[in-house]
Amino acid sequence: MNRFEDYCTKFVQSIGNKEGAISPSIVSSASFAYKDPETAEGIFNGSIKKPLYSRMGNPTTAKLESILAEMDGGIGAVATSSGMGATTLAVTSLVSQGDEIISIGGLFGGTYSLFNETLRRFGITTHFFDVDDLDNINNAINDKTKIIFLESVGNPNMRLPDIKKIAAIADTKGVALLVDNTITPLSISPLALGADITIYSTTKIISGNSSALGGCVVFRAINEKDDKFKTKRYSFLEKFMKGAGEMALIPNAKKRALRDFGMSANAHASYQTMLGLETLALRLPRIVKNIEIIVKELAKNSLHVNHPSLESHPHHRRYKENFQFGCGTLFTIDMQTKEKAYDFLRKTKLATITANIGDTRTLALHMASTIYSDFDESTRKFLGITDGLIRISVGLENPQEIINDFLKAAK
Repeated sequence: MNRFEDYCTKFVQSIGNKEGAISPSIVSSASFAYKDPETAEGIFNGSIKKPLYSRMGNPTTAKLESILAEMDGGIGAVATSSGMGATTLAVTSLVSQGDEIISIGGLFGGTYSLFNETLRRFGITTHFFDVDDLDNINNAINDKTKIIFLESVGNPNMRLPDIKKIAAIADTKGVALLVDNTITPLSISPLALGADITIYSTTKIISGNSSALGGCVVFRAINEKDDKFKTKRYSFLEKFMKGAGEMALIPNAKKRALRDFGMSANAHASYQTMLGLETLALRLPRIVKNIEIIVKELAKNSLHVNHPSLESHPHHRRYKENFQFGCGTLFTIDMQTKEKAYDFLRKTKLATITANIGDTRTLALHMASTIYSDFDESTRKFLGITDGLIRISVGLENPQEIINDFLKAAK
């Protein structure tokens, strides 16, 4: 049984209740009462597992976290208010002033800005590399390096990393590997490939209908014996290991990031996310199939299409070998000029023009004039942003109707 079929059962069985209200309950409370001062003390020191305060976790959100942790084979998870909240939590829980980050591949504009601008203001330096620049990646790691960060699929350059090879470098050097798996939940399992932490914007394909902003970070268990997180590089984790053991990365994230930055998930959004999650394993295979049909036909009609399923793509072989369940909802069309891109977007009848991705409906956006509008020319070139680039996120519509619409809009 493949993962899609497996999780058609697991998601609906995990989310629904067998007694009382079938749909998950929404605990709409910012704070929680403690029975007595001893209970309060126990909740704060972690010996009593009851809600502390909704900034630190909510019962509705906790259910979502447990399901996403199980999906990725993690020991636990922390849900956040957005995908950028998830990235910020994962990163800031591990870095301090003077530390360094290795960032690999094409990046969503918000993530690039976080690394290159915001974190730099706080004395954290990021070095950027292409997904295939493995020798330079290996050589760039030093005693200050705390994180290797990559996206499972470059958004929007559509380049595919060899996660196993990069994970091997991370393990050899003793550095944490973080993978933004927003585009490929279920399709790949970064923790199984050697990553330490996976990151999601659940706003995207996990929710799937533009109704709920959210994010989530999934953590692997810390090994009982030797582990990179028990080295001097991550000495700040020692105090969390004493109380939480293999789950130490979770209280570390909550106390070093969630508590102080407050990127907490909303109970209503967590509930809506679970409703979307119930159908993820049905939606994603259709979208993956649709994309392969669509890009092949558009390419045959001389459109400049970028997707790894095409034989012309430099990572086509990697796609076939490592991404058997697809690489998400995205592909790009390069219309060569901004004017032609705008003309396409005006003419298309099916695509919704928006900055979101991973919806049930097909979405489109001109990259250079929106998300990357304040990036300099050299940065755009590195990230694969050209003047005529349009990012497409394929939805559930009939693929032939999308093909017909796009070919007409491209004329």
